[in-house]
Amino acid sequence: MHLAYPAVLAALLFCVGLYGVLARRNAILVLMSVELMLNAVNLNLVAFDVWLRDTLHSGQALTLFTIAIAAAEIGIGLAIVLAVYRNRGTSDIDRLRDTAETDDAEKLPDSAGTDTDGTDGTEPTPGRADEKTGKTKKAEATT
Repeated sequence: MHLAYPAVLAALLFCVGLYGVLARRNAILVLMSVELMLNAVNLNLVAFDVWLRDTLHSGQALTLFTIAIAAAEIGIGLAIVLAVYRNRGTSDIDRLRDTAETDDAEKLPDSAGTDTDGTDGTEPTPGRADEKTGKTKKAEATT
């Protein structure tokens, strides 16, 4: 068997996987594309192991290691995608770039007793909207 056949097949698989990672918007399809790329690498490892006639079969050992890593990656990746889908309602990657959850998170005090905007939450900052009336408060003129 010539080395060119599995090498060309692996290159095609890797290119299809790379296209899937770069062009897809669905997180599950991106994970499937990463798996395609890892399988292309596995095919190359086994093909070169057979072609070199390695007595230790290093290519096959590395292939088993890569399969174990791929299984762990898909398990953790799928768990993350499912958790994000439950929280956000979508697995579209472009919509997940905004990590801000809600406006309510800005008003919650942190452990130091200050709001996340830097104020202590007791007095409104001049020029900010009053939450109850919706009007902006003007700074009192100093005399």
